[in-house]
Amino acid sequence: MTDREHYTPGPASGAQVRKDRIQTDRVQKGEDKWTLILVRELRHPPEKVWQAITDPAHLREWAPFDADRNLSTIGTVKLTWVGAPQVPETRVTRAEAPKVLEYSDMRWEIEPLSSGTRLTLWHNIDRRFISWGAAGWHICFDVLERLLAGEPMGRIFGAEAMKFDGWKRLVAEYAKQFGSETPNWPPEAHQKD
Repeated sequence: MTDREHYTPGPASGAQVRKDRIQTDRVQKGEDKWTLILVRELRHPPEKVWQAITDPAHLREWAPFDADRNLSTIGTVKLTWVGAPQVPETRVTRAEAPKVLEYSDMRWEIEPLSSGTRLTLWHNIDRRFISWGAAGWHICFDVLERLLAGEPMGRIFGAEAMKFDGWKRLVAEYAKQFGSETPNWPPEAHQKD
């Protein structure tokens, strides 16, 4: 068996939800905007983490999307969310290596620590899927950590992530932490637990 076959996500941790009232063209007047905030401490220097969150070759190894160019500069980029039929064009609006990266509905911050790097992701997400989003990013961050350590296991996302032992548990733990309901499980996902 490979490391991937032995992989089970750890307990839900390092995540919180912020809810704000906003008014924009994209969101109906007075609607709540939910922001998922995930924090992970990595044992790697900020420059290495920056490369992993901006370089298309690295993103293909751990992120739930592909980019048609390096994200380290401001400008238009096409992000292809794996499994999604559309390729939305978005714009990198801030790229300050190796500290801050902003595009679409995401903001990444990299903070140096004596033991490596603190990576923080702010992701605006539909409130109905906030616990799924937290569980999905949790798994992506696990895969990222292994990639940075030189032990790549290949990205795990979407329906594939739902097949891993611990997926339902992880989603339920995040739902409980956030005080939200656990979403209904899609019938096509064949979870082991």
